[in-house]
Amino acid sequence: MIALALATILLPAFGAGLVVVSPRHLAMRICQIFAGLSLLSVLILAWCFASGGKVAVEHSVITFGSIEILGFVVDSVSVLVAAAVVGIGLLISIYSGGYLNAGNREHPDKITRRYFAFLSLFIGAMAGLVFTSTLIGQLVFFEITGVCSWALIGYYEKPKSFYSAAKALIITHIASLGLYVAACVLFLDTNTFSLTAISGLGDGAKAVVLIAVLVAAWGKSAQLPFHMWLPDAMEAPTPVSAYLHAASMVKVGVYIVARALMSADGAPEIVGYVCTIMAVITLVFGFFMYLPQADMKRLLAYSTITQLAYIFLGLGLSVFGSHLAFNGAVAHLFNHAFAKTLFFLVAGALSYTTGTRMLPALRGILARSPLIGIAFVAAALAITGVPPFNGFFSKFSIFAGGFEVAAQRPLLMALLIIALIESVGSFAWFLKWVGWSVPGQPSEAVAAAAEVPSAMRVVLVILIVMSVCSSFIAASWLG
Repeated sequence: MIALALATILLPAFGAGLVVVSPRHLAMRICQIFAGLSLLSVLILAWCFASGGKVAVEHSVITFGSIEILGFVVDSVSVLVAAAVVGIGLLISIYSGGYLNAGNREHPDKITRRYFAFLSLFIGAMAGLVFTSTLIGQLVFFEITGVCSWALIGYYEKPKSFYSAAKALIITHIASLGLYVAACVLFLDTNTFSLTAISGLGDGAKAVVLIAVLVAAWGKSAQLPFHMWLPDAMEAPTPVSAYLHAASMVKVGVYIVARALMSADGAPEIVGYVCTIMAVITLVFGFFMYLPQADMKRLLAYSTITQLAYIFLGLGLSVFGSHLAFNGAVAHLFNHAFAKTLFFLVAGALSYTTGTRMLPALRGILARSPLIGIAFVAAALAITGVPPFNGFFSKFSIFAGGFEVAAQRPLLMALLIIALIESVGSFAWFLKWVGWSVPGQPSEAVAAAAEVPSAMRVVLVILIVMSVCSSFIAASWLG
């Protein structure tokens, strides 16, 4: 199983190298082939893991004496998240083949080796971060994802693109100092970088390590006070924005916190309070930032910030003993990946066909482009947590687990009530834009819309299906 995990990581990385030395017209196909092989590898891994009774396996790859430098772990969480990371990476590479062409009315373009090389490397780096079992491994893959995001955010090579790319790189790297602090404290106390060693720390050292990891996570996941890089990252091509927001960059943060909590075997309550309080503050901030947004991608950027805050809320609540909240947070990570990818790719389809992503100019989408209209509605309902779409089930688990542990903790109860109010407000705001954009007579921009390439349509259909089905996959997998 460790060999399959390594294959999942190395195949896209090898594909990235092959893209660089191959003719430009082969770049897209090479990226898609190796992303597909990586997905096949992780699906075989999932089958082997399930057949073996879902027994976690950990293996050291690089050691220095008794010090574990790099290792990999295969368990229920890493396999589930890796499947989402690689699967969505494949869908993005397919969608990009239709999006990057001269027919794009917002950004006429052509296929480039640079784009698909960095996308392929991004997929491999994300898989590596998911499977690694050491803080050093997390740091290495953490930095590789940062470089890939920098290159892809600045893809259009305009001054604003370069500024946004540099901003993302600098802010996330400042936050990454938290991982360096965590690695130093862990090594000085245990003489290893293995995440499982966190469980052997005293309460004080354990709190320092976990809060340091949390700081790094806030940076990658664009939580307060490090949120400001994410809206500006919308300068990237929309498929890149989808991958950054749904399955890669921002998911690094919540994942490393989940992995640290799993390894800690219980965490001091101060960690839970810090995590939940900051999550709710970010939720409220993100909601109020929805209100002035007319650019669909910027609205979705702030939506990403709030949805990730729900995951942090679930992880924080798990510190107080709620396994249901933890599973809900992991399931929401998985579900949000598909729902948010769908929403961003709807934005990409609209900008491709109409030349704009400004919501006030988009009316009557369903009448002109039924598939995009249906996808718009499905994505909005999934993101806001309306049954039977996936967001409902994972959010329900977070709140159900939260109210269970908050019964004797008034502060947690107050935080959960605020989060519930935000959830209702978020639904109302997205419903407003659905009512504006989807029904009715097409606006001038929508009436003049071009056809969507078949590659983009296929990906939208798959994501609509997954926005319903992913919650059942996550629930059955996590138990």
